[in-house]
Amino acid sequence: MSGVDPLGRLRARVRSLRPAAFGADATGERLARVRRSPNFADGSFRNPGATRHRPSGSAVEFAKTYFRKEERLRRAPARPVPLHPDTTADLARPPASGLRLTWAGHSSVLAEIDGARILFDPVWGERCSPFSFAGPRRLHPVPLPLAALGPVDAVVISHDHYDHLDLPTVRALAGTGTLFAVPLGVGAHLEHWGVAPSRLRELDWNESADVKGIRLTATPARHFCGRGLRNQQHTLWASWVAEGPAHRIYHSGDTGWFPGFRDIGAAHGPFDATMIQIGAYSDFWPDIHMTPAEGVRAHLDLQGGRPSGVLLPIHWATFNLAFHAWAEPGEWTKDAAEEAGQAVALPRPGQPFEPAGEVPVEPWWRAVSGPIARPWRRPRDTGGAAETSRGGLDLAGER
Repeated sequence: MSGVDPLGRLRARVRSLRPAAFGADATGERLARVRRSPNFADGSFRNPGATRHRPSGSAVEFAKTYFRKEERLRRAPARPVPLHPDTTADLARPPASGLRLTWAGHSSVLAEIDGARILFDPVWGERCSPFSFAGPRRLHPVPLPLAALGPVDAVVISHDHYDHLDLPTVRALAGTGTLFAVPLGVGAHLEHWGVAPSRLRELDWNESADVKGIRLTATPARHFCGRGLRNQQHTLWASWVAEGPAHRIYHSGDTGWFPGFRDIGAAHGPFDATMIQIGAYSDFWPDIHMTPAEGVRAHLDLQGGRPSGVLLPIHWATFNLAFHAWAEPGEWTKDAAEEAGQAVALPRPGQPFEPAGEVPVEPWWRAVSGPIARPWRRPRDTGGAAETSRGGLDLAGER
């Protein structure tokens, strides 16, 4: 016998061809911890209420609709997206109230809270894809270079999908000394990309880590995970709470609506601001992404059922990931929030604002958008209730 293991050599060869962006699988003690999680059963992480992970419907119908030329055109802005021009200068001044949010596009938000700087789901790459030559491309440039953000105390990742966990961005931040707070299992990707284990805070749902006086808590969400050809559901997905001495904020990550928002709000709220996913919804995946109306409902649930705080819509405008018109999430979130009496912030990408101060409310997308499926709401001249051509809004969900 030669002692050569042909099957082992083949496996090693296959691993060498695997793109670095696929990350790595949990092994050793990390995998043992995954398997001990109360949220892991029958070989995979589970959603609250044991709801399904994956999109539903026909893959053929999905592809036919997604790649139809006229559909692609309506899912992108008709003209260049206006960016805030003074982000770097604005960030050089400390927030007067102690809390400031800067939406960089999609789900990327810099939160300056009680003296700490927390960066949620930073994606500065050109594509949310494992490949540089294919996959959804940015619909607008980043509002400022990553290095221009200044020092970041913690990077918080909601889950390991490409539009939330970006290899080039992580590698750039890995050289800065920042800490990374991630859901259970996601640390395997970051270690594979050069983040030291000592700089990882890897949490299961309802576990917390303290960073510079801010308590970061991973809270439940209804979604799924996966980066490679196999999707084993061995990395958890989460929403996040950041609690400081004076302020509290919430980042939803990706999630479908579920009753657990009320529990999160009861345990950690009410919040000065929430960052809520309101884009990339579809009838093909109603359980794992929220519509604008569901996003407003989630905010109200987090606030104990009453309008309060400020809702910042996220997960829209930057990548073409669903069938709806590009402007739809922003416009319909504005409608839903107004009808609920809820304050909503509508910043341009890169526009910092303080929830306790003047909140941006201009519907900036209208100047660069093509038509959407249903008309925008127009207020009545009488000053009474808003008039719409689509009837009243059902906060229980809109499809």
